[in-house]
Amino acid sequence: MSQQPDTQYDHLPAFERVASLIRDELIAGQLHVGQTLVEMDLSERFDTSRNTVREALRQLLCEGLVTYQRNKGVTVRMMARSDIKDIYIIRRTLELQAINGGRYIKQEALSKMLSAIETVESASRDDDWAAAATYSLRFHQAVVSILGSRRFDSFFASVIAQLRLLFASAPDEKFFQQPWVERDRAIYRFLQAGQRDEAVQLLSQYLDDSEQALLTLFSTKE
Repeated sequence: MSQQPDTQYDHLPAFERVASLIRDELIAGQLHVGQTLVEMDLSERFDTSRNTVREALRQLLCEGLVTYQRNKGVTVRMMARSDIKDIYIIRRTLELQAINGGRYIKQEALSKMLSAIETVESASRDDDWAAAATYSLRFHQAVVSILGSRRFDSFFASVIAQLRLLFASAPDEKFFQQPWVERDRAIYRFLQAGQRDEAVQLLSQYLDDSEQALLTLFSTKE
């Protein structure tokens, strides 16, 4: 059964639309590390040509989300401890600049943050920590959207897709995700109240702690 186009991506060239849809599936945890992405299956699912799918997979390869091996094809990439530092440099640059740059925060961005937080909180009550992880990332996407740059939004989507693959390494999702639920809400409250300095301070500590948690996780796996 083919998947209908997502109107959010209708303005994009066909291969970028498919790449965006696959990226969204990675962020949602619907594709898993080591999973093979078969051109024919993706072509049918997204109702597009195999050439378009091939271009989309090349794009994801450039973003570091998939790997290619002869006789095995394209698979979802296994992230490494060495990826963590780069990801968090990017997160600090974009997220902290979004809050601290003096740009007006539109109600649309605040509404996206609140919607993501409410979904995280609902998922945590239902003990659905995979969904909680996904929508916590969506919250941080909304933070970056304050910058008002489609290019940054697209770039950051790739970054959080990589981050989602790192999260998948946690053996206990509840233990790993639970600490961030209240902290996302607290950052939102500061932003809603116009208390940017407090939001920056909290987010900065949040990112430090999140990075250290991932570094510790990968240290135990080595």
